[in-house]
Amino acid sequence: MQLMANPEISGVEYQQGTLAGFEVKEYLLQKCGCKCAYCEKTAVPLQIEHIIPQSRGGTNRVSNLTIACQDCNQKKNNLTASEFGHPEVQRQALAPLKDAAALNAARYAIGDALKSLGLPVSFWSGGRTKFNRTRQGYPKAHWIDAACVGELGEHFRLDRAMAVLQIKAVGHGSRQMCRMDRFGFPRTSAKATRVVEGFRTGDSIKAIVLSGKKAGTHTGKVAVRTSGYFNVSTDAGVIQGISNKYCFLIHRADGYAYPKVNTKTGAPLGNELPSIRALEVS
Repeated sequence: MQLMANPEISGVEYQQGTLAGFEVKEYLLQKCGCKCAYCEKTAVPLQIEHIIPQSRGGTNRVSNLTIACQDCNQKKNNLTASEFGHPEVQRQALAPLKDAAALNAARYAIGDALKSLGLPVSFWSGGRTKFNRTRQGYPKAHWIDAACVGELGEHFRLDRAMAVLQIKAVGHGSRQMCRMDRFGFPRTSAKATRVVEGFRTGDSIKAIVLSGKKAGTHTGKVAVRTSGYFNVSTDAGVIQGISNKYCFLIHRADGYAYPKVNTKTGAPLGNELPSIRALEVS
C-alpha cells in the first residue's frame, strides 16, 4: 500500500513495468466502484484523472488520482475537483487505507503460517490477474480469473468449450435422529443405518438396468434403503426401487455437490461427477 501511495520509492522492479500503471488503474476502479467519480456513469470508458491538475502542481501520487469518463475529464480541464464542484472526490482520495492495511497484514500472516508447513505460497494482486486475463483476450469469469493468477497465469491456454466443475457445500443431511410431532414427541422410528450394501445416502452412482420398466442408465444421487432397493435422484426425476446390484459407485458423499456448469450460460450440465481436464501451460 505504501508503494502505491508513494511511487517515488525506487528499487521495486514491477513499478518500472507495464503492470505498474495497470495496478494503479485497477486500484482506482475498485475504489470508485467502476464509475466516473464526477458524473457516476458506468459502462463507459474510464480514464485516470488528476484531482489537482499537474499544471497546477498536482503529482502522480495515487492520493491525487481518480477515475473519470472522457467528457468529465475534458470539462474539468485544469480545475481542481473542488473547483469543478466535487469536493467529496478530494475527501475520498485522502481517506485512510487502514482497513486495506489490516486485511493485507492478515493475508501475509496467513501466508507465512502456510509457508511454515512447507507449502508453496505466493502473493498476487487482483490487478495482476486482470492484466494476465485481458492481455490473453479471455472474457471475465471467476474460473478464468483463477487460471490467470500470478506468474503461471501469464501464458495459459484455456479450452473455451470446457465445462467448469462448480463445487457447492450441501452438508451431510439432517442430524435429527427422528421426526417430532408438534408436541415434541417422536412420530417416526430412529434412523436406520446409512450404509447398505456398501452404498451410503448421498453417494453419486450410476445404475445400469437392463430390462423392465426402469431399464436404462440412471446417474445421480442415491438414497439407500435397508431392503437393498434404492431411490436415485436424476435430472429427469427420482427413479425408485432400483436394486443395489445394478448400482456402481461414482463418488462418495463428502458433503459437496459437483455439478458441471456451462461456462457461457452458467447452467448445470448434469449431476454426474465429471473428469477434470487439466489446464495446459502453453
